[in-house]
Amino acid sequence: MSDPHAAAVPLPTHHAAAMRGRDPHEHHRVATPLELLFDLTFVIAFGVAGSQLAHLLAEGHYAAGLMGFGFAMFAICWAWVNFSWFASAFDTDDWIYRLTTMVQMAGVLILALGLPQMFESIDNGAHVDNGVMVLGYIVMRVAMIFQWLRAARQTADRRSACLSYVTAIAIAQIGWIAVILIDMPLLPTFLCVVTLTLIEMLGPILAERRGGGTPWHAHHIAERYGLLAIITLGEGVVGTVASISAIVGEQGWSLDAILICVAGTGLTFGMWWLYFLLPSGQILHRFRNRAFPWGYGHILIFASIAATGAGLHVAAYYIEHKAHIGEVAAVLTVAVPVFAYVTLVFAHYVYLLRKMETFYLGLMIGMTAVVVLSILCAAAGINMTTCLIILVFAPLVPVVGYEIKGHRYGNAALQRALEA
Repeated sequence: MSDPHAAAVPLPTHHAAAMRGRDPHEHHRVATPLELLFDLTFVIAFGVAGSQLAHLLAEGHYAAGLMGFGFAMFAICWAWVNFSWFASAFDTDDWIYRLTTMVQMAGVLILALGLPQMFESIDNGAHVDNGVMVLGYIVMRVAMIFQWLRAARQTADRRSACLSYVTAIAIAQIGWIAVILIDMPLLPTFLCVVTLTLIEMLGPILAERRGGGTPWHAHHIAERYGLLAIITLGEGVVGTVASISAIVGEQGWSLDAILICVAGTGLTFGMWWLYFLLPSGQILHRFRNRAFPWGYGHILIFASIAATGAGLHVAAYYIEHKAHIGEVAAVLTVAVPVFAYVTLVFAHYVYLLRKMETFYLGLMIGMTAVVVLSILCAAAGINMTTCLIILVFAPLVPVVGYEIKGHRYGNAALQRALEA
């Protein structure tokens, strides 16, 4: 029975509060409801980017699809990174912070609305039409600069780092606006994009070296990345539903429809299981200087997850006879991102623990063999459903190997790392 004399927990209020910075050693720090709400806008953005990639791949427009998808994924992930690391360090959850976050959410939605015309412009070979995307970034960036200026004013010991973030964000944003206003061919535009991307990524590195950096929380930021990985994996679920719908529409419920359900769900589940074998929170708490390679590398992980979902969409197009590519190419649209994903997670695991085991290399070879087998089966004329069923085992090989034996090596390496 509950204690009748226990004091009531005060109801929450969100009055304006000083932005003093959070404690990086705070216990039980978890994602807030506001952060989860913010992440929902990225469901839309990932969905639009994956849909556009699937359409272009199914048409055989590989270069345009991959270039547009790379640009889109960096823009989407970078918008999320900007907010999430700031929130990990300075989340006051007062009404000012909440309303500013709402403005940033609106910017993400504007960014998502601009993705189709960006893909179309690249496919047409003209200049990159990213005007609406940059407008979304302007909305987000104005709010983000306001957040950093507020933190700089109210957190004296972190002022230098906060103002460095303001400078880097402002310079990069001016550059993006210039790219819109100056009509350039595709190649010069691409070079400008590369330059501005480098500015974007170097800015936080330089800022964190000023005045002790920001008080981000290692376990909190690891959880935030994990939650975005789950959101991105949702694209795999959507792709699975699209493939099942394609089969049911063609031939009604059949064994193929059931096997596609197993393949898509199993692939998504295996990728989820593999991701959460990373000991990110513990290592980042002990070695904060490893955060940037880990954090930036995740952009590629998120891209490979979203591309896998797009590949399942391409499989649906192929099954419906709406794709203008062969079966091998259709299988490759799933196999390549799955291979990239498993390889990237493995690379992050080795980077965090600084230990390479022969056993793990054996698991990677086994995973590669599964991917190659699925492609060879497609080349031999075996149907798409069977190829996807084979591909399910690509992430499962390292998962099963880890659970049976690999965790022993991982625990030993983690213990050595934490005692170093």
